[in-house]
Amino acid sequence: MTTPTPVRTLERDGHLVLGAMVRTLGAFPSGWRYPGAHKNPANDPAALKRLARTAEKAGLDFLFLGDWLSSSSDLEYTEPSLLARIDPFSSAAYLAAVTNHIGLIATANTAHSEPYAIARAAASIDRLSGGRFGLNLTVGTDPRASANFGRTDAAGSDDNRFETGVEFVRVLRGLWDSWDDDAVLADARRGTLVDHSRVDPIDHQGRRFSVAGPLNALRPVQGQIPVVHAGVSTRAREFAAQHADIHVVAPSSLGDAVEFHRQAQQRAVAAGRAPGDVTIITPILPIVGETREAAFALYDQLVELMPLDDGEAQRTPSPPLPPNRSAAALLRSVGLPLLERSVDEAVSIATAERFNAVGQRLLEVVESRAGRTVGGARPVTFRHLIVAQAVPAPIVVGSPTDIADHLERWFRAGATDGFAVQSAFLHEQFDAFARLVVPELIRRGLVNEGYDAKTLRGHLHLTKPAREAPVTPEIAPNWVI
Repeated sequence: MTTPTPVRTLERDGHLVLGAMVRTLGAFPSGWRYPGAHKNPANDPAALKRLARTAEKAGLDFLFLGDWLSSSSDLEYTEPSLLARIDPFSSAAYLAAVTNHIGLIATANTAHSEPYAIARAAASIDRLSGGRFGLNLTVGTDPRASANFGRTDAAGSDDNRFETGVEFVRVLRGLWDSWDDDAVLADARRGTLVDHSRVDPIDHQGRRFSVAGPLNALRPVQGQIPVVHAGVSTRAREFAAQHADIHVVAPSSLGDAVEFHRQAQQRAVAAGRAPGDVTIITPILPIVGETREAAFALYDQLVELMPLDDGEAQRTPSPPLPPNRSAAALLRSVGLPLLERSVDEAVSIATAERFNAVGQRLLEVVESRAGRTVGGARPVTFRHLIVAQAVPAPIVVGSPTDIADHLERWFRAGATDGFAVQSAFLHEQFDAFARLVVPELIRRGLVNEGYDAKTLRGHLHLTKPAREAPVTPEIAPNWVI
């Protein structure tokens, strides 16, 4: 394993934001096959409850509940958690009842949702949770999801999708502000329940949506529910700078992350916001062992559990394996002629020297994840290279100190404001992160021990915004995108 650059105190101080991305069947494709791992979506309610309570006990700031609006057999080998999962809004409402402090972020798709329904559900869960709800907005779609919603236009152009997303957010925020915080009087003596002068319609007439309002739910506890967005396209960056409170991005290197964070702050300022108004969150998939060697062994086992095309003709898996799961496909990627190689054959020095840039990068990935080197005591195998290519996740393998070093290095370098932890499988790996890594982060002063805020906005160091009463239709501005 390449020795990482020693951690040193850089210019950045303070606490990082720490959350977890929920994938009940694991974020590593073969994680559900690990002995003792959670493997049946029918048991997701219990798994969600245990995960949430473990995360809250560790003091994490949020749980991120993603979504995917279709199912297909090929997901079994790539994202098994997406095959069948509980709706994220239902999960958030369920978890609000079994937790007290942790933020709960659910996902809605602007192409397949109505803003009034989403605003109402979000405000309701925020009320039920005491101000702990967050809303992740995705603006894209795909042909499979479109087919499930009776659409034939597939994803449409970037411009159209983000125009819809911008209008969606503006309608949401108008609806959340359609009630004043003090609109309910509940004056039994006078017989006055609501001061209707403090409740306003929004009368929105836009390019995509026509919404009268007001919302039939009280203003959220947080005033405005934190909005989350993921994506690094030019339009996604602009959208996040203008409208998101959390921007989830996965840079490929520390240098790229530092530059992205710097530019994100500049974009926020250009949009009339303060740099700290947008929290940059980086996904990470830590594979944690009591020691670095134990973590390497665990990763090796996950690699062994990955179904690959091993060349045996009698093996006909259903559904069929993805095309990048064989030694022949790997050799084409690394620039060598089509050859028959056993997936468990060690890569020789002579073969490795013939690899192109893609192959050399894969060798580096295998060394960092498994501590394996060409010609070393723990040799690189074609199986490890195939898995490194097939699973391009932000994986960090090591001891609690190794994982904490990585998080600290990125945070102090100004590469990110925090992390969203993915677990290879539940529950052992998430438990290991909470039990081993979080205390090390607390010891270093990178996260708090316990909670010092009651709402998700508080966890993000954001204040509750003042209400902006909806403007009347006569003076409403055009919805310029």
